[in-house]
Amino acid sequence: MSKSLKRVQAALIAAGLDIVPLEMAAETRTAAQAAAAAGCALDQIAKSIVFQGAESGAVVLFVTAGGRQVDPARAALVAGEALVRADADAVRAQTGFAIGGVSPVGHLSPVRAFLDPALLAFGTVWAAAGTPRHIFAIAPQDLLRISGAQVADFAS
Repeated sequence: MSKSLKRVQAALIAAGLDIVPLEMAAETRTAAQAAAAAGCALDQIAKSIVFQGAESGAVVLFVTAGGRQVDPARAALVAGEALVRADADAVRAQTGFAIGGVSPVGHLSPVRAFLDPALLAFGTVWAAAGTPRHIFAIAPQDLLRISGAQVADFAS
């Protein structure tokens, strides 16, 4: 079992949730792949998009519904600073995950996070579990609680 998957499982257990990430037969790197693997609607995928503060360099996580896009201008307003897309090295250094498997929980270091309110419309959403093939189902309110995210309007 990968270290990334172990961190996600540990975070779920520490939060008191009885959730076991599932290994899918196909890759789940994209929201469309994850939705097909989970057999759910595209917007039930809680995709993790990582930006960096243009001046601070701090990593900021935006968890958005799979069919929506992070609007950079709205995201910058929410984050309180101009943002740039985080490169793969910055994402891995801060979160411990490779792009395509970034989980909203289980990061190496604390990350400021924001959650798309569109995810709250579902009883269950699916999120990456730290690898390109593992995902987990979770109630969006539980995801909000354990990720430490704030609900914010940043997507279009």
